[in-house]
Amino acid sequence: MLEVAGDLLEGGGQIVRTSLALSALTGKPVSITKIREKRPNPGLQPQHFIAAKALAAMCHAETSGLTVGSREITFIPHGRAGGIFKFDVGTAGSIPLILQALMPGAAYAPSHLEFELTGGTDVRWSPSIDYLCLTQLPLLHRMGYDGVIQVHRRGHFPKGGGRVAVGINPPRVLNAVRWVERGELTEINGVSHCVRLPTHVAERQANAAKKKLGEAGFGNVKVTTETYAGNQDPHLAPGSGVTLIAQFTSGAILGADSLGEKGKPAELVGEGAAVDLIKEIASDAPVDKHMGDMLIPYLAVAAGVSEIQVSEITPHTMTNIKVAELIAGVKFTVEGELHAPGRISVSGMALKT
Repeated sequence: MLEVAGDLLEGGGQIVRTSLALSALTGKPVSITKIREKRPNPGLQPQHFIAAKALAAMCHAETSGLTVGSREITFIPHGRAGGIFKFDVGTAGSIPLILQALMPGAAYAPSHLEFELTGGTDVRWSPSIDYLCLTQLPLLHRMGYDGVIQVHRRGHFPKGGGRVAVGINPPRVLNAVRWVERGELTEINGVSHCVRLPTHVAERQANAAKKKLGEAGFGNVKVTTETYAGNQDPHLAPGSGVTLIAQFTSGAILGADSLGEKGKPAELVGEGAAVDLIKEIASDAPVDKHMGDMLIPYLAVAAGVSEIQVSEITPHTMTNIKVAELIAGVKFTVEGELHAPGRISVSGMALKT
């Protein structure tokens, strides 16, 4: 059994998500200790628990220690399975973070999978659900990954209640990629949403984002608004956010998002997403800093040599690399310094269904 230290490098919940996803994929049992010891509230939180429970169902895994608050778990997979899985986090725990475990873990399932998840879609310390829809899925499609995310209801802190349906047709093989050039910028677009709030909140967020991008020299920016009127708003708690993407002739997509908070002007929410996207564009890299670490599990099991240029090598990136090397048995090469642009390459282990 492979032993994974939960306090490795960045030391957060990503170690749990990536470890269990790769265990489910490779069939290698893992033991994870010191789970989230570097966090103020160590141990498994509800979203980590749900991710582990769903992965266990997908690969008929034996588990021990799988409870909220646990600091040590074992996970012994016994094959891969398709099917329909429904899970409710019970809090505003992040659905996008759960999907960071389930989506790579489902890559080589023997048949179609469907997930119905209830929890938070747009919450702190997590990518927005729109970031996954607009940035991650299109890039995974280029690797041969066939997935669809449908957002039926958004969920914000503290009540959650967001509902997301995910359908995945597992590929026979994931294609290696070489994303080191991005070509010319073709368009910038995105979505600004608000729920249980006046419609002008989403409009002000969108206008502020477009204004900031215009000041940086980017014209013809399209940001759609998603709003709900009065008693037609089905959401459980108020919230808002903006997700922006920049698309290039090579197929590269850079993303950035910003979340509304109580007392935070809508203009600052829109500007925040725009400023982050401007930084990503200025890096000249075809892969943004968040996508850089999210791609690591897929590259580890793809067929052939992959190479990506990222806008920033983050602690999350290096943590995911260390976990992938341990469980998938591959070796990544990283050129560049932490918190700076860099190039990442690996010869994947070429799993198949």
